[in-house]
Amino acid sequence: MTFQRRLSELDSGLRVVTLEVPHLHSALVAVHVRVGSRHETPATNGVSHFLEHVLFRGSQNFPDSLDVNGLIEDVGGSLNGMTQRDQSHYDTPIHPSHLALGIQVLGDLVTRPCFAGIELEREIILEEMMDELDMAGRDIDVGNLVMRLLFGGHPLGLKVAGTPASVRALTEGDLRAHHARFYNAASMVVSVAGPVRHDEVLPLVEEAFAGLPRGALPIESAPVLLPTGPHVELLDLDESQTELCLTFPTPAETHPDHLPLVLIRALLDDNITSWLQREIVETRGLAYSVRACRELFSDVGTFDIEAACTPAKLLPVVEAALGLLGRLRDTPVPESELARVLARRRIGLDFLSDDLGTLVNSFGATELFRSPESFEENLAALARVTPAQIRDVARRTFTQDKLHLCAVGPRVRRLKRELYRCIERALPGML
Repeated sequence: MTFQRRLSELDSGLRVVTLEVPHLHSALVAVHVRVGSRHETPATNGVSHFLEHVLFRGSQNFPDSLDVNGLIEDVGGSLNGMTQRDQSHYDTPIHPSHLALGIQVLGDLVTRPCFAGIELEREIILEEMMDELDMAGRDIDVGNLVMRLLFGGHPLGLKVAGTPASVRALTEGDLRAHHARFYNAASMVVSVAGPVRHDEVLPLVEEAFAGLPRGALPIESAPVLLPTGPHVELLDLDESQTELCLTFPTPAETHPDHLPLVLIRALLDDNITSWLQREIVETRGLAYSVRACRELFSDVGTFDIEAACTPAKLLPVVEAALGLLGRLRDTPVPESELARVLARRRIGLDFLSDDLGTLVNSFGATELFRSPESFEENLAALARVTPAQIRDVARRTFTQDKLHLCAVGPRVRRLKRELYRCIERALPGML
């Protein structure tokens, strides 16, 4: 391991993680907050994302947003923010000699905002969300559609950015109340990575986040997912390509099925010779873009296959992707393929040890939900997974009754009956 991880908890309850990587020449400061669209209602949908935007408009000690951005950029930094369904994230790279400034600025922005520029940010967000809407105002983002299909009325089915109507209705009072409820020590982790020292970082964080209330973890209701599928949602859109997402619900990271699913994802989509790329792109030329991924929350997860193809190739892509999942269900993975995946992961973890963004997410953001294991512990646990376990997990996961399929493209709705027949052929015996 080329870095040292250390964790402390301040008197306020704020957790501070450092990833000491002494051989690097850059540092990264990050603030992770356990709040996102799953902590909203339809009426307040988008408030977490809206608040993320507003926080960069200035704070008590840095009231001018252009000045504070210039201050950070002059020392190698760049202020960034991102809102997800279950967390929000703020960071800046920084030259190690100016680490104190990076911590001071981020601490002030997230704990003492001015709530300035609200109407301007509202207009920016409304422009931003146009990427997900067509001319009629319909949501055409296949990722949003499949999450709504899977989670229904549960908050995990809400859009991260909200809807135009919900964003227009949000008030300064809504933003202030959301900040007061969720931006507290219990729901926050500060992580700093690079050529840093833990004992030097702690007093800087303590000063920058002084006055942060202890607070409490947010209440999160677990979704109830009933396997009553397959569920298919198709949206006609006059575009040159069709966007496709196949999604299966999975347990969370703490479940025994998690590690076999990590290896399944790597078998399907780890490089150009992995199963999805080899079968769908390199061998059959059915699509240019295809990938397998997982989205994980504290209590549930998803396993997704996403692709973009010409409309005429939608059915062959679905059949090929489901056929590979059927192969995992029916045939034990050869030991040689597992060994190859593990060897690549071992090398990949060495590469990631030099990636500060990965380090703060792996050990800072994860700390919001649970104590993360080391890269070495993760690799050792993966090496204990057997082909029989992979087959058993595939049989439990990739079933027709758990399948959620969304596609957006030209005249896709006319293919609904054929898609159901395709599913029956590829994953037989469950309808």
